Amino acid sequence: MMQQGVQGQERQQRALAIEAHGLVKVFGDNRAVDGVDLSIPTGSIYALLGPNGAGKTTIINMLTTLLKPSGGSAKIFGHDVAKETQIVRQLISVTGQSAAVDERLSATENLTIFGMLLGLSKSQASKRAAELLVEFGLEEAAKRTLEKFSGGMRRRLDLASSLIIQAPLIFLDEPTTGLDPRTRVQMWESIRRMVASGSTILLTTQYLDEADQLADRIAVIDHGRVVAEGTPRELKAAVGKATLNLSLADEKEAPEAARIAEDVLRVKTSRPEANLVTAPMSDPDSVTDLLVALRNAKIRLATVSVQEPTLDEVFIALTGDGKDAQAGGAKA
Repeated sequence: MMQQGVQGQERQQRALAIEAHGLVKVFGDNRAVDGVDLSIPTGSIYALLGPNGAGKTTIINMLTTLLKPSGGSAKIFGHDVAKETQIVRQLISVTGQSAAVDERLSATENLTIFGMLLGLSKSQASKRAAELLVEFGLEEAAKRTLEKFSGGMRRRLDLASSLIIQAPLIFLDEPTTGLDPRTRVQMWESIRRMVASGSTILLTTQYLDEADQLADRIAVIDHGRVVAEGTPRELKAAVGKATLNLSLADEKEAPEAARIAEDVLRVKTSRPEANLVTAPMSDPDSVTDLLVALRNAKIRLATVSVQEPTLDEVFIALTGDGKDAQAGGAKA
């Protein structure tokens, strides 16, 4: 029985790309990371959200062996980040805000050099560079020096350079900052393809819709602690119920519609506009009963919609506006 328990624990560890317990980092009097626990399954996309100074970058720096934890422990695929740094570094790839590229060289030359530094032969590196330039829509600019690249093109090249050899675990620090909406969507597709081909991704982002679109699970970080963790849907549900919006064809019927809604749904309604009645939707099944009741009362609806809480609302509810963290000068 004990042997089975040990084997089960080993299987669980192998199934986790990242496992952190009580992770702490202290800078002088500043406790930048204060007891963070993380369990990130392999083959998933996990997002860290939080205001500036919340501790996100410090957490990543510890997980990537760039900073030694002041307390607690962290493992990458079962390998301790403090005791097995060389093994951990072979299992990860890190994309920061910019790569160490040479502005005077072309995109192809930069990627080829990165590949050779990572142990590929020149022919292998050239082939991989060509593949990545196609993957990130840069093939037409392959021979152009980076001095002539736009900000969006540079950001795509930064990500491409970190994927010369695709690691089992990829850290992406705000991968789409400064990109236009179309390029951001292209980058999202590239990130999804990385996971489909076997990688696990931990990302930080300042775009809440990005976390909503990409992440399987999200940890909200504030003042160095995990203040909430779950799927996007779970986090939204934690800050409030969905809202039912009834737009009336005739605003004179709004008071009666509100009365019927309160009677059927057994909730308090509000009227933010003359022809609009809103109500928290605690029981989705009762909405059908409400629509039937409104039709029987000959009340005409222009539109009916359901609005779920947004990650913006989750973020503000859990962290406020972030001014305290920014004013305190804590590490990001």
